Amino acid sequence: MEKKYISDRFKHILHGGDYNPDQWQDSPNVLSEDMRLMKLAGCNAMSVGIFAWAALEPREGEYDFSFLDKAMDDIYENGGRVILATPSGARPAWLSQKYPEVLRTNADRSKRLHGSRHNHCFSSPVYREKVANINRRLAERYKDHPALLMWHISNEYGGECHCEYCREAFRSFLKDKYKTLDALNHEWWTAFWAHTYTDWSQIEPPSTLGESSVQAMKLDWRRFVTHQTVDFMKAEIAAVREFTPTVPVTTNLMQQFGDTDARELGAACDIISWDSYPAWRGNDENDIVTDAGVAFWHDLFRSIKHRPFMLMESTPSHTNWKEYNKLKRPGQHALYSLQAVAHGSDTVQYFQWRKSRGATEQFHGAVVDHVGNEHTRVFREVASLGARLAKLDAIVGTATSCRTALLYDYDNDWALSYAAGFQNADKKVFETAKKHYFPLWKRGINTDVIGRDDDLSGYDLIVAPMLYTVPSALEDKLEEYVRNGGTLLCTYTTGMVNENGLCHLGGFPAGKLKEVFGIWNEEIDTLYPGEFNTAEVGGKEYRATDYCELLHLRGARALGTYTSDFYTGMPAVTVNTYGKGKAYYIAFRDAGDLTDELTGHILEECGITSDFDGTLPYGVTAHSRTDGETLFLFLENHATTPAVTQTAHTWHNVESGEAVTGEISLKPYEVLILARKVQ
Repeated sequence: MEKKYISDRFKHILHGGDYNPDQWQDSPNVLSEDMRLMKLAGCNAMSVGIFAWAALEPREGEYDFSFLDKAMDDIYENGGRVILATPSGARPAWLSQKYPEVLRTNADRSKRLHGSRHNHCFSSPVYREKVANINRRLAERYKDHPALLMWHISNEYGGECHCEYCREAFRSFLKDKYKTLDALNHEWWTAFWAHTYTDWSQIEPPSTLGESSVQAMKLDWRRFVTHQTVDFMKAEIAAVREFTPTVPVTTNLMQQFGDTDARELGAACDIISWDSYPAWRGNDENDIVTDAGVAFWHDLFRSIKHRPFMLMESTPSHTNWKEYNKLKRPGQHALYSLQAVAHGSDTVQYFQWRKSRGATEQFHGAVVDHVGNEHTRVFREVASLGARLAKLDAIVGTATSCRTALLYDYDNDWALSYAAGFQNADKKVFETAKKHYFPLWKRGINTDVIGRDDDLSGYDLIVAPMLYTVPSALEDKLEEYVRNGGTLLCTYTTGMVNENGLCHLGGFPAGKLKEVFGIWNEEIDTLYPGEFNTAEVGGKEYRATDYCELLHLRGARALGTYTSDFYTGMPAVTVNTYGKGKAYYIAFRDAGDLTDELTGHILEECGITSDFDGTLPYGVTAHSRTDGETLFLFLENHATTPAVTQTAHTWHNVESGEAVTGEISLKPYEVLILARKVQ
């Protein structure tokens, strides 16, 4: 199995963070101290220049690269490498003042003022020109610098603009997609409320000033925003590739950034990276579930390219922008960092290296606190982790092997959130996805988190909760997958609409899926908060909350039935044999116990097990990577209490080299990295 490295020039775990020497140009003593502290912390890769445009080009056409020259030289001379950023995330004030067209326009058509981040129009020709110019100058200057490891393209792309450039680009996007207004009117179902369009110029983006209730329009606007963001990013990439065609590029993605599809942005990059900032509370009740949610996103970002990814930003201690900004407890930093490596990351990086003296993130966590030295708890934990990461070269570039996948699609999430019906306040699509991911995570099952365009054929089990949007191509793929021997688990709201939000005719779920699942969903009951019904499955009673579908069997077998309300006796959980495979269906939302037990049954039926042979106590999980010859297993205790498990295998501890077999004890937040030959 060939290893896939983030960079062939530096085959080590990257450890470092956002470094902002442009903020400290008047403090040369701070900059020199940074180099000493980076070595002490075991930091070998720094992200530089992310918001440095005003320092690089203080006035239009006047450039000063001196601080960046020094940073590049100093980092390299101290054994590190640089992930060099393009600075488009925050432009200088002179640019906004001279070229006001670059400022974003809100949905109410008001123009924004200069300030904040990403407050610019991705369609503006002027902004594209200015960004390409600074990017080219950076690439030309540093193309041969030995510190340059990769490009960090902009920063956390997001947001939308409603200026005339963007409105016209939206119309062009729609023309390219639908070709004719007749096709658009059909897919948008504009005959409702007599909103049929007779000229392309009549179409405006969704706005409270105009149209805001056509689901297909809102879906297409979300797709357009992603399209325009990707197009802007590709222009940025093209500028640096003129001089550095072989230097890999990435951009730091965000979880559930509601205005863009991360898979589309990631597809334009060589390497996937993302920024992770969970809200921990320091107790098992909250944090174990939170940790599983973080793992979900690690798996999603790894699955975009099925290769190692980058944890581009995390905090070594706390954030400053959440409602409550709690410190990580001792030991949590190493656990969460190594969890990322366990799920496929070949980096552990931070925002930020040194705390800023002022402005909005002056109290955001950092490796170096305002005290400015190494004598802090956080610095010691970062340095300790750096020493551990330095011993993991054998794991760099290895793969994550998965027989199980969870299908979570941004388009589907948008479509359900825009649907007028069911629970309008919150459909809980992502929460439901996490609920179905948790039984896999806690059992130590390596899992890919895929989208609707991914290949399904390599998986034995696919879990697809709340798969509301089913285009014909996905319908065909799912049917073929089950017919050829795959096992599929779906839930309420499956297959109700096509990709543009039009309801499938002939009953739910869509077309062939009625045969795959052997059911017909006649109605869906929405329960009030605090209200519940009951269902009996396998002799046990479960609470049904939020949604209860009224199913009819069309070849499937009922594994459980409702035991309350007027639909008492109707199927609540079903299974159907279709071709060589099986399709399971859960018709109601449960508290998680049914989902857990049914998932466990299906995993056993499919013969899918963890790569760790011992029992995993609650809060302890195990995930693995491999180079085809050696299995590297991360045994993680996410609980605040010690845990004990057993293994019949003989492993060796990757860090200490000691043999490990029999009883294994884990301290709170402890991670053991074990290895053995692949059998």
